[in-house]
Amino acid sequence: MQVLRRRRRGLFVLTGLATILLVTSSGPSAAANPRRPDPLQQQVDAIHATGAVGVAAEVTSPGTHAVARAGTAERGTRRPMPPGGRFRIGSATKTFTATVVLQLVGEGRMSLEDTVERWLPGVVGGSGPDGGSVTVRQLLQHTSGIPEVLPEIAALNSAGGYRAERFRTYTPEELVGLAMRSPEGMSTEAAWSYSNPNYVLAAMIIREVTGRSWDREVEDRIIRPLGLSGTSTPGASPLIPGPHARAYTAFGTGTGTGTDVTVLNPSMAVGSGAVISTTHDLGRFYTALLGGRLLEPAELAEMTTTVAAPVMGVRYGLGLGEIPLTCGGTYFGHPGELLGYRTWAGITRDGSSTAVVYATSDGGPDTQQAMRTLVDQELCGAAAPGEGRAG
Repeated sequence: MQVLRRRRRGLFVLTGLATILLVTSSGPSAAANPRRPDPLQQQVDAIHATGAVGVAAEVTSPGTHAVARAGTAERGTRRPMPPGGRFRIGSATKTFTATVVLQLVGEGRMSLEDTVERWLPGVVGGSGPDGGSVTVRQLLQHTSGIPEVLPEIAALNSAGGYRAERFRTYTPEELVGLAMRSPEGMSTEAAWSYSNPNYVLAAMIIREVTGRSWDREVEDRIIRPLGLSGTSTPGASPLIPGPHARAYTAFGTGTGTGTDVTVLNPSMAVGSGAVISTTHDLGRFYTALLGGRLLEPAELAEMTTTVAAPVMGVRYGLGLGEIPLTCGGTYFGHPGELLGYRTWAGITRDGSSTAVVYATSDGGPDTQQAMRTLVDQELCGAAAPGEGRAG
């Protein structure tokens, strides 16, 4: 990638940072000289207390690299959360997909104003606008009006559906077809509405523009150049490679651990939620992205230009949310969830500080809020003078 080669070496590189492992000593010296409470560990413990089986977080800022874990990697055991554990990042995948599309825009191979019909003739249609009136920008921004498809995916909606269809492979064309047949129909207005098929279509357009699969383009343009050794696009493989904690869900029937859903063919989430990664790799990805190593300034400006997303209570750009900080200002990032794995990743506007956390199982009703609080507090604490700091 030319952008990577042109930037100065070492820009926002995380290697060489002082490492602070957030563990508590239990020896006599600790009793004689008790350490002050660790804020990151306290926040991770608070997420675990909401009912999550396991939690892990990693934060970086200039001169600091910290990690914390709580809970277990498997319910009913004492097996700790694995260092560098891999997990399904869910909708944080959308930032990867949007980055590839914007790279292609920067290369002059496509435009954000191209219609879906130009690249995928006849694929989008229904009771609302057809592919001739939906642009690539609207797909990435969630203003296309295309309905959600997840209610049609049995494996994501009940324990019985999961057991019956966890190995089922979906094609992108099949997923879009299901969305087009949705009883909700397509919106006739370009109001903001979160919809995973937007990013399935983006992945299909990447394939049409490049002649190669979405998986291959993400691998060659992002994962390999950045050296994200714990990150992968699994295709139709139901397994998570490498060390990982197991995932659990109650399928909306309440809180708690429910069913073990670790094994899942993620083909229903191509482009929208299929990537597997680690807290460390996600931090490196967002640092490179906001630091200008993956996109030229014009394309990064497009990505970070946001519109109101009232349903989420934030603003949304192209595959990237803009989220208020309680200490003032905003940060960029994306939450994610794919059947038992919950993720929240955030980065300061200048690209210098990141906070990434994931939890296994649905936990209690406060799990997601506790994760958001962790990211907020860590990024507030890392804020530069004048940008606001947490109290």
